[in-house]
Amino acid sequence: MQNIALTNPAAEREALRVNQIDFTHPWQWLIKGRADIKAAPGYSLTYGAGIVLIGAVMTLLMALGHLTFLVPFLMAGFFLLAPLLAIGLYQMSDNLERGESLKTCQALEAFKRNQSQLGITTGVLIMLMQAWILASVFLFIMLFTDPFPSLDNFVQVVFLSGQYNLILLAFIVVGAGFAVCAFCISAITVPMLIDRPVDAFTAMRTSVRAVTVNWGPMLLWAALIVCIVGVGLLTFYIGLFIAVPLVGHATWHAYRDLVPGD
Repeated sequence: MQNIALTNPAAEREALRVNQIDFTHPWQWLIKGRADIKAAPGYSLTYGAGIVLIGAVMTLLMALGHLTFLVPFLMAGFFLLAPLLAIGLYQMSDNLERGESLKTCQALEAFKRNQSQLGITTGVLIMLMQAWILASVFLFIMLFTDPFPSLDNFVQVVFLSGQYNLILLAFIVVGAGFAVCAFCISAITVPMLIDRPVDAFTAMRTSVRAVTVNWGPMLLWAALIVCIVGVGLLTFYIGLFIAVPLVGHATWHAYRDLVPGD
């Protein structure tokens, strides 16, 4: 499959148009996402199992390296990079929508459709995640006045002792700010890049516009994503087996609803 060519400036301005939705749409996206899983359970659930395996391996490596205090950052990073991790699920939904057959490596097929612009998007989200981690470390250094806890009891001392609520509040506020930024610029960016001949920054602007125009329903959608994926993370990643395919397929239908058709 050939790479998608970029559009001219007039087409880019056209891509900024978005539809207005109501509070029923996020629920409809989940229903359609569930239907996609039922239509291709082998592909969808295998994809989810792959995400579970990756999360488990990374956590195990951190535990073996006595870096378990990084697990909360890993979970937060998962939320920031989730739009990219689900790229293969968007391709599955697109193929199902078109009545085309599915292939084994859906993620690779999707990435080849607009790889340069998807690479830019990947870079932006990774930089955002790195900025969040650096900001969190800076806050910790500035607010933590006691001797630093060892790696073995870091989580217990900082997160579970109840003595450092100010640090936790700062983490939550800063993390929420980065999460809002990430959601705004990536809510529909990746599905749009594999579906339309636009550049990364046009897709990001469209995503931001889709969120701001429909801030109420999109806030509900963000809350549903956090709840569904959060349950998956809290079940030692096992719940991601279903959560990732459900949210991934639903995100494709969110894009279809939010951006007018050609």
